[in-house]
Amino acid sequence: MALAGDCRPILRVLNTYPKEALGNYLRQVLRSPLPSSFMRARAFTFPTPPTQAAILVPILRSMDQWGLLFIRRAQSADPHGGQVAFPGGRVERDDPSIEAASLREAHEEIGLSPEDVEILGKLPPILTVTNYQIHPVIGMIPYPYPFRLSPKEVQKVFTLSLEWLATPSNYRVEERQLPYPVGKIATIYYHPYQDEVLWGASAQIVHMLLFQISRQASSPQEEA
Repeated sequence: MALAGDCRPILRVLNTYPKEALGNYLRQVLRSPLPSSFMRARAFTFPTPPTQAAILVPILRSMDQWGLLFIRRAQSADPHGGQVAFPGGRVERDDPSIEAASLREAHEEIGLSPEDVEILGKLPPILTVTNYQIHPVIGMIPYPYPFRLSPKEVQKVFTLSLEWLATPSNYRVEERQLPYPVGKIATIYYHPYQDEVLWGASAQIVHMLLFQISRQASSPQEEA
């Protein structure tokens, strides 16, 4: 499967960027299509149409670094219960857009006001092994923030720096053998960070974003 590789040198430059400059840079890189190698690892199809879902990938500034906000889902009978993820959920019929769906879900789950999110772009949808087609929406948020968690859906929120996420020694790839129609699938597992384990589709979305950040032919300083 395709991985972002070690893009820490670029991220260290980006850590010097103020909000507006980083936003402009990310808007540009998110316009570029991802190579097919990123999607090839999930080339399986189910006999029924996938459930459409939208997630918000919140970018924030913490401890002089740019990072991402994650949630740990509440324990439940849902297949994703207790997992580390991004805020999000099913797209409803009355959602006017994927972006609107991601903002609605983030507001319902963690109390993040849509007015406090600056949408920068989207990543290609990704199909999960539970037959959800996830549409990742990238947005910048203020931090610290007075989050209000829905206890039925979210246990906690936490942040990870982009530089930590891009460090090759912090993750590994293992193959899982799952029932038909998935079969053998390469899966990214991050090492525990303060007892939180990022893996699976959420980890692949992180690498999709990191790849977009690192693929620019010229340096970020030249693009600013």
